[in-house]
This record gives sequence, C-alpha cells and structure tokens, in this order.
Amino acid sequence: MSSATLNDLLSAGCKPLPKGSTCLSQPETKALLVLLPDWKLSEDKKFISRNFKLKNYYETMSFVNAAAWISHQQDHHPDILLTYNHCHITYSTHSVDGLSRNDFICAAKTDQLG
Repeated sequence: MSSATLNDLLSAGCKPLPKGSTCLSQPETKALLVLLPDWKLSEDKKFISRNFKLKNYYETMSFVNAAAWISHQQDHHPDILLTYNHCHITYSTHSVDGLSRNDFICAAKTDQLG
C-alpha cells in the first residue's frame, strides 16, 4: 500500500469487502493511525475507537445523527455509545474480522464533525 494522506481518506469512499477478504497488516494500520491521532487501536488490533466530548445532549445527538449520515452514505456502520455529552465510536470491518481501509475512511470523515 502506498502511503496515504488525510486528504486521501477524506476524498475516498468505502468499498464493499466480501467475506474472506484480508484485513490491513500491522504496518498499514500503524501508518493510517498516524493520520488519525485521536483514534485508539484495540489491544486485539481488530478495531479503532474514539471518544468525543460534546457540550450537551442536543449537541451529542446532533453529532450522532451526522455520524450516522456518514455511515449511511458510506454503507459502513460503527458501534456508537452515547451519554449526555459523550459519544464513543468504534469502527471495525466484520467481513475481514479486523480493520480495513473503510474504517479509517469513516473515522477521518467523522473527525471532521468534532
């Protein structure tokens, strides 16, 4: 994989990955994480997540709705947990049992909201 930039992720769209496709290698994952420093890699290296702190419930719900719109447009859906003024988003690609470029594309687009 050639080295990606943040603009590459922001301008890219998610692609369907059939079951059995391979997940990103550790070097590929590390290179993409450098572009998204607020996202954390899970211990098992199968997902990335980020906490967003917002001002109040209304802003949290607005943020979640905007994140849901991104995932709907990209057809790549995260797990989202929310409380009054926090939102925790987790991306993983089930069809590859780990991380794909789609996770990083959506994470980059979600970062633009916060």
